[in-house]
Amino acid sequence: MNIKLPPGWQEHWRLLGSREKRLVLGAAAVVAVALLWWIALAPALRVLHAAGAQHALLDSQLQQMQMLANQAQALQSQPAMNADEALRALELSIRQKLGAATQFTVTGERVTVTLKSVSADALAQWLTQARVNARARPVEARLTRTAAGWEGTLVLNLPAARS
Repeated sequence: MNIKLPPGWQEHWRLLGSREKRLVLGAAAVVAVALLWWIALAPALRVLHAAGAQHALLDSQLQQMQMLANQAQALQSQPAMNADEALRALELSIRQKLGAATQFTVTGERVTVTLKSVSADALAQWLTQARVNARARPVEARLTRTAAGWEGTLVLNLPAARS
């Protein structure tokens, strides 16, 4: 077997016995296999092992994005609403979901809603209902979480008045 070695090592290699040469070659083969494992195979196997979970996660994210896209298309396809209709729908949703303690003021196309002790669930349901039924879009929020619920103000934009 002819092995290319640096000049100083060639003499040392020639002085080794055949058994020692086999041991050195065997050790080199073990190191080569270990490097192959650590550099090429182990990372690939880790990726392959994690691929199923990552695929499931990406599938759920895709489904969620498709659901959001469908909701956006449904909102875009709704008929236009004038400002008076939107304000009536918003007032109704405030009374139904947030209760009598909630106050609001209207300034043009903006509605400022003052919340007092509103639960997170009620607030989330109301925001959804306000977006869908009144076409109101939140533009500013100053909320604080207290032991009794959420308090603060929300500013919403209503649809522009049609002339």
